[in-house]
Amino acid sequence: MNGTVKEWLSKAEADYSTATRELKATESANFDAVCFHAQQCVEKLMKALLIHLGIIPPRTHDLGELDRLLAPVCAEWSWPVQDLRFLTRASVDFRYPGESADREDATESLQIATRMRARLRALLGLSI
Repeated sequence: MNGTVKEWLSKAEADYSTATRELKATESANFDAVCFHAQQCVEKLMKALLIHLGIIPPRTHDLGELDRLLAPVCAEWSWPVQDLRFLTRASVDFRYPGESADREDATESLQIATRMRARLRALLGLSI
C-alpha cells in the first residue's frame, strides 16, 4: 500500500472518529457535523480504494460518481445507491442555512458510514 493510500486512510479514520465522537456528545451535539464527517470518511475510503486499484479519483464529493468508478475495477464492490445518495445529500444539504440534521439523520449517516467503512477496509485488506 503506497503512501498516498495511507494518507487517505488516515484522513478517513480521523473523519470517522470525529463523527463518532460528536454523535456521543451529551451537550450541544452538532448533528450536521456528524453527517458531514460520516460522508467524508466514506468518500476518502472510496478514493483510497480507487488509488489502490490504480485509478486517480476525480475531485468530487458525489459518492454515486465514485461508486460508478469503483464498480468496473473492483468486482467485489457494490453498495445500495440509496445509502450513497443519503450520505451525499446529508453532507451537503446540512452544511448550509435552511436545513439542519437531527439525531435521526446523524445516526443514520454514521450507521451507513460504519457499514461502508468495514466493507471498504476489507477490500483494502485491512481489519476493522
